[in-house]
Amino acid sequence: MTERLVSGAVQDDDLDMSLRPKRLEDFVGQNQTKENLSIAIQACKIREESLDHVIIYGPPGLGKTTLAHIIAQEMGVEIRVTSGPAIERAGDMAAILTSLQPGDVLFIDEVHRLNRVVEEVLYSAMEDFFLSWMVGKGLAARNVNLRINPFTLIGATTRYSMISAPLRDRFGSVFRLEYYDTSEMKVIVQRSARILDVEADQQGVDEIACRSRGTPRIANRLLKRSRDFALVKADNRVTGPVARDALAQLQVDELGLDQSDRRLLESIIDKFSGGPVGLETLAASIHEDSDTIMDVWEPYLLQLGFIDRTPRGRVATKLAHDYLGRPYSKLDPNDQARLSGF
Repeated sequence: MTERLVSGAVQDDDLDMSLRPKRLEDFVGQNQTKENLSIAIQACKIREESLDHVIIYGPPGLGKTTLAHIIAQEMGVEIRVTSGPAIERAGDMAAILTSLQPGDVLFIDEVHRLNRVVEEVLYSAMEDFFLSWMVGKGLAARNVNLRINPFTLIGATTRYSMISAPLRDRFGSVFRLEYYDTSEMKVIVQRSARILDVEADQQGVDEIACRSRGTPRIANRLLKRSRDFALVKADNRVTGPVARDALAQLQVDELGLDQSDRRLLESIIDKFSGGPVGLETLAASIHEDSDTIMDVWEPYLLQLGFIDRTPRGRVATKLAHDYLGRPYSKLDPNDQARLSGF
């Protein structure tokens, strides 16, 4: 899949660490999560204990990795960063765990993609800070037991349901990150503009914030693109009209939708009469992977109320028809009952 400007997934130009807040007080939004984390961190520091294992889940780009680094910073410990697919063998996990100092944070991104053999090594490590695994095969096999330092495991995932139940049960705290509202996005864009030394007025900030799909990573990306446009096409100042022109050039509309989103909606409405249409059929009609549609494209369209997931497939709502300027024909009660599964 080609990289989309409004995708929450990490892209090459998103690795600007200066834009990441370093403290909880600098982290905008997610107030309930911040408050609960703050209390837990303060209590652990008073008791001089490691923080309970934490899992953070939600759509990409909302700050899961940033929060993991903030937790380590607030606890005053080091953080070791890895990802589920990168740990292929039990010995790899054992090597990481034995290198941790007391209280350190181990951050595993895409924790739902851990190999099951690797995952089993974590069970005793998370509960008792004890490693136990088999070395060798057949008659030469032997059991190795090793005490490790207390640590905090922070797992991040976009697919919480795919984490196995035994692993999920060993996390002491679970936090879900929600999409940010427009007022929070404006604060985030203003902060990023200040850090990047971008001259932007309030209208420019508002334009970028409204089209950022409630996702800080996308907001920072749109701000950088608008800055480039202002430097070449305007007077190096991101005003409202400049931001509108920049984002129109990039084909990002007032709702933050791009050509891919419109193509998905047009396929449901024009090719399948508004639905219902099965996910695999829809994916084939627009030449995309079904997992990509479900995990990357649909969440924001669901949030806007443009599509519904029904037992029989995807359905485009009246809002989607109005957005595309298509006539909407309401289903009769019998069809509606069948779509609802009754």
